[in-house]
Amino acid sequence: MPAGRRGWLQRVAAWIAPEENPSGVVYGIIVIGALLAAESDRHVSYLDTESSTVIAAALYWLAHAYAGVLGRRLATGEHLDAGALARELVLDRGILRGAALPLVALLVAWVTGATLRSGVTVALWCAIASLIAFELLAGIRAHASPRELAFEVGVGATMGVAILALKIVLR
Repeated sequence: MPAGRRGWLQRVAAWIAPEENPSGVVYGIIVIGALLAAESDRHVSYLDTESSTVIAAALYWLAHAYAGVLGRRLATGEHLDAGALARELVLDRGILRGAALPLVALLVAWVTGATLRSGVTVALWCAIASLIAFELLAGIRAHASPRELAFEVGVGATMGVAILALKIVLR
């Protein structure tokens, strides 16, 4: 692979899964995958589906940051500080990055003329593939043995199956 393309891919990977708080990316993927699985048959248009999932992702991001700040305040007796809330929002921005992966897949399906049901299916599989890919990446970074890597990828696949199970149960 040419050096220029490799550098671009590394920058994209670093943006999607930053070294600082990459767990937020995982949360974002799981939350949006679960939401799409639970709500997709209730919407009649791409606009409704895309809008509700964007709002839910933003609400989850805000709620996660707020809960972190409030939890610390309850434990320490601190006053609410706009700076602390802003720092937490920046720290938790990975949630929006993770949510963006299936949302972009849904948007691409919409733009290409796929049916809403197909678009949601593509977005769900994007979420599942992302979880598996991140498990694989984490295992490779940890220099996991083939057996450890298989276990780690299996955990990601299990999370994906849980998202699919939600879709099936709520049909």
